[in-house]
Amino acid sequence: MEREFDLIVYGATGYTGRLIAEYLARSYRGEDAPCWAIAGRSTDKLQKVRADISTPDDLPLVKADADEPASLRCASVQP
Repeated sequence: MEREFDLIVYGATGYTGRLIAEYLARSYRGEDAPCWAIAGRSTDKLQKVRADISTPDDLPLVKADADEPASLRCASVQP
């Protein structure tokens, strides 16, 4: 099975998740960078984190909620 992302930072709107997302954005750029996304319950909050950590606008956002297990299996990717 082909995966869409090499990794997804779930909980990117929280303190630790944001630190991890910032590290990835700063450390991995270019052709050999992993394909990654940030995930959480709120698309609005994910958009704010993406802007705050200065990642490209095309960094995928994945809306997923641990209280809704189906959303973790079939997470919806937001532009």
